[in-house]
Amino acid sequence: MATGSAFDPQQVLSENLLKRFYIDGKWIVPNSDKTLDLVSPVTEECFVRIPEASKSDVDRAVTAARQASDHGPWPRMSPKERSKYILAMGQQLKKRLPQLADLWVTQIGAPKSFAQYNVHFAPQLFEFYGELAAKHDDFSELREFPGGRANVIREPVGVAAIITPWNAPLPLLSYGVAPALAAGCTIVVKPAPETPLDAQVLAECAQLADLPPGVLNVLPAGREVGDYLIRKPEIDKVSFTGSVAAGKHIAEVCASRLARCTLELGGKSPAVILDDADLPTAIGAITPFGMPITGQVCFALTRVLVSKKRHDEVVEAYSKAVKSIVVGDPWLPDTQMGPLAMKRQLNKVLDYIEQGKRAGADLVTGGGQPMDINRGYYVEPTVFANVTTDMTIAKEEIFGPVVSVMPYEDEADAVRIANDTCYGLSGAVFTTSTEKGLAFAKKIRTGNVTLNGLNLQVSIPFGGYKQSGIGRVGGLEGLEAYQELKSIYGAA
Repeated sequence: MATGSAFDPQQVLSENLLKRFYIDGKWIVPNSDKTLDLVSPVTEECFVRIPEASKSDVDRAVTAARQASDHGPWPRMSPKERSKYILAMGQQLKKRLPQLADLWVTQIGAPKSFAQYNVHFAPQLFEFYGELAAKHDDFSELREFPGGRANVIREPVGVAAIITPWNAPLPLLSYGVAPALAAGCTIVVKPAPETPLDAQVLAECAQLADLPPGVLNVLPAGREVGDYLIRKPEIDKVSFTGSVAAGKHIAEVCASRLARCTLELGGKSPAVILDDADLPTAIGAITPFGMPITGQVCFALTRVLVSKKRHDEVVEAYSKAVKSIVVGDPWLPDTQMGPLAMKRQLNKVLDYIEQGKRAGADLVTGGGQPMDINRGYYVEPTVFANVTTDMTIAKEEIFGPVVSVMPYEDEADAVRIANDTCYGLSGAVFTTSTEKGLAFAKKIRTGNVTLNGLNLQVSIPFGGYKQSGIGRVGGLEGLEAYQELKSIYGAA
C-alpha cells in the first residue's frame, strides 16, 4: 500500500490508533469488522484500513459521554481545574506536530510546507482555551437590577457531538474540542471517514493528559453512522463543519428535538480590489488565499471583484501569478499545490470548469488536468474572467482551485456583487485607505473581512452570515457555543 512518500501510518501509528476506538477512557475492540479504506490522492491507492464504527459502537460512546456528564467529575470541576488537562493536551499535540503534518499530507494531499505551518493552529487552540479557563473559578457574573442582584451562571451544555470534515481535520477538530472541554462538556467526535487519523491521535493525547473516562470519545465512521449519532436523545448539542446540504440536514434533525447546534458551512468569499489598491499587494494576497489546499477551504477568496477599468490589468497580473504556482508531489518542498483530496472531488471540479466555459466566462488559465502528471487527483489552477453573478461558477462553492474575476461598475455595484450570494463567510478588501476599507467592509454581509490580506486568529470569532452557518468558532464566542445560561435570583 503506497502513500506517495516514505511516511507510512502503519509503521508510525500505534496498534490502538489503527485497530481500536477510544471510548470511556480505553481503547476498545470494535463491534463490527467493517473498515474505512483510506486512499492516497497522490497514488490513488489505499494506504491503510482502519475500523469503521457501527451503531452499537455509537451507543457505547454516547452512554460513556452521558455518564461522564451526568455523574462524572468533569462538569463539576472548576474551569481552572479543567484548564490543566486542556493545556496538557495542547502539549501532547505539540510533541506530535511533525507527525500530524505528515498525516495531513498523506490523507488529503496538502503541500507539506502548508501543513507544517498551519498544523500549529491545533495546539494554539488548546492553549487559548486552557489559558482562558485558568482565569476562572467559575463562569458566572453578578448582575444588578432595581432592588436586588442575580447570579448569571454559564454551565456546560452537556454532551456534545462534534462532526468534522476532511479538508483540515486537526485544526477544525480542535476548534470544537478545545472550547467544549473548557466549558465542561463531554464529547463524542465523529471525524470524516476520509481523514480519521488525526482524531485518533487526539484521543491518544487525551489519554496521556489523564482526561477522565468518558469525557472524550472518538468514532471514525461514515455518514450513516453520523446520522444515527445526531439523532440520539442523549446528545445535547451538535457541532458540525462541512457542506451546506449536510448542515441543513443536521439543523432539521436538531430542530425536531430542540437540540442545540452550531454550523460552520461553505463560502464564496469576495476579494474586492478598490481602484486605489496597490496591485502587487492585492495579487500577492489573493494568489495563495484564492486556492489554499487546492481550493478546498471554506474561506478561500474565490471571487475577485475589480472595476471594469482595471479588470484586464488585474486579470493579466493574477493569471501570471497563478501560472507560476508549482503543482506536483505534495511531499516536495517547492510544491505549492497538491492534488484534490479524492476522485469525486476531482470530477466535481472538472464539471464546474465545464459549466463555466458553457456559460461564456473567459477561461484565462488552467481548465483541465496537468499533462505532465499521470496519476493522482490533480487539476490545474484555473482562472475565469468576465464572470457575472448569474453564472454557476460565481454562485456555488466549487471547493477546488477555480477563481472567478468579476468586473463592477462602481463601489456601490461592488457591494451589490459581493453580497449577491447565499454565503457570507469571509472576504477581503484591498485599498490604500484604511478608512475607506473599513467603510466598505461594514457593507459586506460576511462574518470575517480582512483589509489587504486574509487573517485568522484563534482568539477572534470565525463564522458566517446566511447559509455559511450558525454560530461562531474561536474566541470567547467559541466557548459560549458550548454553554447554557442559568439565572439565579436571591443567591447573590
